[in-house]
Amino acid sequence: MPTKADYLKDPIEHIDITKFNPVPLVNSMKNMAFTARDLARAADITDRMLRDEECGVILCLAGSLISAGLKKVFADAIKYKMVDAIVSTGANIVDQDFFEALGFKHYVGEEKLRSGMFDAELRELEIDRIYDTLIDEEQLRVCDDVMHEISDHLDSGVYSSREFIRAMGQYLETKGCKTDSSIVYEAYKNEVPIFCPAFSDCSAGFGLVAHLHARGDAPKIAIDSGKDFYELTRCKMANPTTGLFMVGGGVPKNFAQDIVVAADVLGHDAPMHKYAIQITVADVRDGALSGSTLKEASSWGKVDLAYEQMVFSEATLAVPLIMGYAFHQGGWKNRKGKRWAEMLEGVTAE
Repeated sequence: MPTKADYLKDPIEHIDITKFNPVPLVNSMKNMAFTARDLARAADITDRMLRDEECGVILCLAGSLISAGLKKVFADAIKYKMVDAIVSTGANIVDQDFFEALGFKHYVGEEKLRSGMFDAELRELEIDRIYDTLIDEEQLRVCDDVMHEISDHLDSGVYSSREFIRAMGQYLETKGCKTDSSIVYEAYKNEVPIFCPAFSDCSAGFGLVAHLHARGDAPKIAIDSGKDFYELTRCKMANPTTGLFMVGGGVPKNFAQDIVVAADVLGHDAPMHKYAIQITVADVRDGALSGSTLKEASSWGKVDLAYEQMVFSEATLAVPLIMGYAFHQGGWKNRKGKRWAEMLEGVTAE
């Protein structure tokens, strides 16, 4: 029987969009058809969004993106002020990005593992599988423990996921980030707020459960999703012109789109998101949110139709081309980050 070391030997390598220039390739796609043309238009809209000095850019992440090798793309987007806020699943931020910032890695799985025939063997070795990517379960438990530790060091009270993730960034600042690229750490340094509306649905949840159990009747912390929604809505009200770059769908997509409606509920006449890109492989026909078109979102008053583009493509193919195009076009070079986290510090709902 193979050992754990036999399986966990080839780390996932994160693609670096700063090292290759896809502009000629993407430009050549503009006069093609189907997804190639859609991707080229999405790249152009992304560049246009970054050149709009009034626009606040919200990055939405769903699916296993960091474990798949896209971590540096998003960390660099923060570093180079191409992103002003992030809405994500907890897995991308905690189980994958923060996990690697603690010094752990994701590993390439052999093609044969995709069949599922070896999953029982992996379970015996305490190896978790994400399609063709492998993770050491014992290391994930360390991540759980760190989340418990962070929970215990916070003053008792109610926190948004943004506030907790900021504490994760502070932990890395204090203890040292063990990788050269981290979304959580770059966001902390650049005052980019990260929201995880379903924060407990990841390693953070295990840490919070342990915290609540250990504290018993004593004062403890709690995560308030309503506070998340209010804080992101405040960003929209403070910065009316906004653009969405959405990878996948689900909760992050809807959460970010809904802040337009939430602002209206609060009596603030906020315009629809001016720009919107979505990269997804979800099917629109079953009514699922992940595949619902941006034109459909316009019927809800969430997204303007002038600069919107759906790209029906797998993320590891489309994201490096689109973000790489925007990076090498250089529209971000004169851009100033919105630093929304500074505005949100100390803000509470009235």
